[in-house]
Amino acid sequence: MVDVTEKAVTSREAVAEARVRMLPQTLQMIVDGDHPKGDVFAVARIAGIQAAKKTSDLIPLCHPLMLTSVKVELSAEGLDTVHILARCKLAGQTGVEMEALTAASVAALTIYDMCKAVDRGMTIDSVRLLEKRGGKSGDYQAGDA
Repeated sequence: MVDVTEKAVTSREAVAEARVRMLPQTLQMIVDGDHPKGDVFAVARIAGIQAAKKTSDLIPLCHPLMLTSVKVELSAEGLDTVHILARCKLAGQTGVEMEALTAASVAALTIYDMCKAVDRGMTIDSVRLLEKRGGKSGDYQAGDA
């Protein structure tokens, strides 16, 4: 792991996104709340939050962090896509980009897992860091994908 002992504690935030593309009828089932396994968005939201908290267990050499906020938002986008937005915050010595990316990715994987019985052709894409704030390297804002 990188030694962050001498780095200043600063406020840090990162936002990541992912998209899950599926058949229109699969998205409609999710939005209507008709999925036999329950509320897909609620389960994926909790999975994303849990994943952010466990990032250092999943990614080698990633620092364990005391996150102060994790938010995962899921929404229907068009007729066939779920858009996932994950935001992580803390006051610490290292950034939270990996936690935001992990939250978005695991939320997407949870949607796939819950819906694979009705739509095995789903795809997960556009997993990326949208922005980060704080730290020595300063702020970052992604351009249009």
